[in-house]
Amino acid sequence: MKALIIGGAGFVGAYLIRELSSAGAEVHATCLPFEKITEKCGVHTLDIMNIEDISALLGEVQPDVVYHLAAQSSVAVSWKKPQLTAQINVVGSINVLEAVRNAEKKDIRVIMIGTGEEYGFIRDGACPLSEDEPLNPGNIYAATKSCQEMISRIYVRAYKMDIVMVRAFNHSGPEQSDIFVISDFCKQIAEIEKGIKEPEMSVGNLSAKRDFTDVRDVVRAYRLLADKGVAGKVYNIGRGRAVDIQFILDTALSFSEKSITVKQDPARMRASDIPLIEPDVSRIFEDTGWRAEISMEKTIRDTLDWWRIRLRNGTSLAE
Repeated sequence: MKALIIGGAGFVGAYLIRELSSAGAEVHATCLPFEKITEKCGVHTLDIMNIEDISALLGEVQPDVVYHLAAQSSVAVSWKKPQLTAQINVVGSINVLEAVRNAEKKDIRVIMIGTGEEYGFIRDGACPLSEDEPLNPGNIYAATKSCQEMISRIYVRAYKMDIVMVRAFNHSGPEQSDIFVISDFCKQIAEIEKGIKEPEMSVGNLSAKRDFTDVRDVVRAYRLLADKGVAGKVYNIGRGRAVDIQFILDTALSFSEKSITVKQDPARMRASDIPLIEPDVSRIFEDTGWRAEISMEKTIRDTLDWWRIRLRNGTSLAE
């Protein structure tokens, strides 16, 4: 099996490279010119806004499966930079699909990564959300991912392409950027423990309920979907149980070596926040046997330990 990860320099990309390599695949991954991939694999520079370069790379690598991870994946950033988010997530995805459609190799499977945020403002009683639930995105990032999915469906119907679509819910773990909530909390705790920050944490909305899965479980799901997923189907990936952000905070604080006070920061509140998002994950279990195995407590503890090590080594920002 030969795999090409488009957007392999990010948080999930590194874990997916490790997962696929451990499973015996020949792995190739792309990054932008200013990015770096340190995992052992074939590394290629690629900007998905250039369709000719995507086509050339497909011809060179001849992959059996393409994992499309390249995206602007922060909800917060999408509010600040909606044009950039749409350009990368919609136009860039069309470029990938067009390049695969016109590739010399005709049996390439595409794993198109979307988000649980696509469900958006859901009707009362809809949770847990099945893949058949209507989408009603509540932020710019989610809207672009919904568009990406709709376009993928069109390519499946119109061109009979082998595309498996994913709605991945929140995932976290060691090495994640601190713009995401679990890593943010863990970084603040590690800074306080080291004495470079006062013993006060800044937080946003603690009442929103989200489904969190360890990134190591998520990439295992991606691999299984490449092997066993059904073309044209959409799959939720998540734990299947939402918790409020307060639970995340309390769990992280329980691992702290110091007493910490908490202060809500209005700047951390989103322009629009959905109270509850929780998936039904029975479809992926039925088709692949996958379910989340790593506990949230382990995810949070491992992430905190990773930040402690980074700060001990004198590095303060996630890559």
